[in-house]
Amino acid sequence: MTAPLLSVRDLRVSFTTPGGRFDAVKGVSFDVAAGETVAIVGESGSGKSTVAASINRLLAENGRIAAGEIRFEGRDLTGVPEREMISLRGAGIGMVPQDPMSNLDPVHTVGAQILEALQVHGRPGGRERVVELLESVGIPDAGRRYQQYPHEFSGGMRQRALIAMGLACEPRLLIADEPTSALDVTVQRRILDTLAELTGEAGTAVILITHDLALAAERADRVLVMYRGELVESGPARAILEAPHEEYTQRLVAAAPSLVTVPLITRPPAGPAPETLVSLEGVGRSYRMRGSARGEEFWAARDVSFTIPRGRTVSVVGESGSGKSTTAKMLLGLESPSEGVIRIGGKDLSGLRRRQMFAVRRQVQPVFQNPFASLDPRYTIAQSIAEPLRVHGIGDRKSRSIRVRELLEQVALPDSLVERLPHELSGGQRQRVAIARALALEPELIVLDEAVSALDVLVQAQILELLVALQDRLGLSYLFISHDLAVVNMISHEVHVMQRGRIVESGTPEQIFRAPEQEYTRELLAAIPGGALA
Repeated sequence: MTAPLLSVRDLRVSFTTPGGRFDAVKGVSFDVAAGETVAIVGESGSGKSTVAASINRLLAENGRIAAGEIRFEGRDLTGVPEREMISLRGAGIGMVPQDPMSNLDPVHTVGAQILEALQVHGRPGGRERVVELLESVGIPDAGRRYQQYPHEFSGGMRQRALIAMGLACEPRLLIADEPTSALDVTVQRRILDTLAELTGEAGTAVILITHDLALAAERADRVLVMYRGELVESGPARAILEAPHEEYTQRLVAAAPSLVTVPLITRPPAGPAPETLVSLEGVGRSYRMRGSARGEEFWAARDVSFTIPRGRTVSVVGESGSGKSTTAKMLLGLESPSEGVIRIGGKDLSGLRRRQMFAVRRQVQPVFQNPFASLDPRYTIAQSIAEPLRVHGIGDRKSRSIRVRELLEQVALPDSLVERLPHELSGGQRQRVAIARALALEPELIVLDEAVSALDVLVQAQILELLVALQDRLGLSYLFISHDLAVVNMISHEVHVMQRGRIVESGTPEQIFRAPEQEYTRELLAAIPGGALA
């Protein structure tokens, strides 16, 4: 019998914290054969990324491998000197991390960073080899792109560059940690297809870390399910998806949204729509290009028109660069339209003075994708939620403190969290705090820009249920910006599909997802992970 490429046995990882020792991984064991793709799934904090970091010996300073073996090609890596690990990383074990903007150096060109990975391991080829790698991951005009910086690449292109870097030295094992979680479904599919093609040609084994069970089942040979540091279930991908044994895995499968999931909202009967709260009429936003295209006009959004009725959820979907977030920013007053008219409560925003606009902003509040980035790390939870009240001069310290506790109750958080800092909360708790802050000024509209895309499926389901309950109770309207069509189907009354800055299709979720008219909409639906397994 052929020995596995990677063998993990009874792995235990602990961290030293102010509150004492924390055991993050508890006796995990598994094998990965040469050329095999194994997915590790689980909610945030389950230990899946800690397992990946342990294999590469890249744990945080307060973490350590407390027990167990990690054998790569027969050698136990737990006792290997750091100098030898440096030579192994990249050459023997490659890595594709989650966030390309924080893993690519902003002051060096993309080409130079891939070239450095080759040079560190003494690999030949130079610039020509880097251009070849960029071309292999589907980056167009690779010779020119070699000289560009990370901020000049789109999100999908940055992720492709990280794949090129991870595969540059032809490793025998590639660890991909949430490599596409922040990307839209079409870009996600193209990148994963590229990754599968390249690793298949080289016979590279892959460990795919993800919270997306449908994605894992579609892309992996085997799936390992982790919960609170333990491996609770493992088996062939299709078997895990279709017939999970463990209660936790069953909950993961049940919580994963799909186009056949029962909507959380009640679709209104046919008839006149409620009063219009927001209207966009022919709205667009243009920018002057820099660099080689200096002076040229680029339209991020063009001729966008739709309405948001009171008490309803209107969603805008599309791939990266389609203009959906630009549209949200114009509605929030963070960008000024270059054309068209935006009305909120009948008031044309372009005609409002600064003080009037300040008052209108009380009516419209945002919830962004990353609550850790949108909450000040120095502010307690109470200070973060009370900040809008303080800025708008509402109440005194005592009344604001009472209001903070009311808001925490509304989003189902205990008031014992008021003195905590954001880093002391889970991702789902932080997003609930962001929602509480958005509710502080009693707005009529909340703009949710990819507000659940970074959350694991169990937490995502809880947040979606909370949003629907708040809408029913408070009569809120939502503008829901997302690349996740399955989630959009669950909570939307109306959907608009954007492509290259324009709305190309509009309708109810039933119309858009059951009988799409545009080829682009059909491509978006076909790219949803797990569709082939349904």
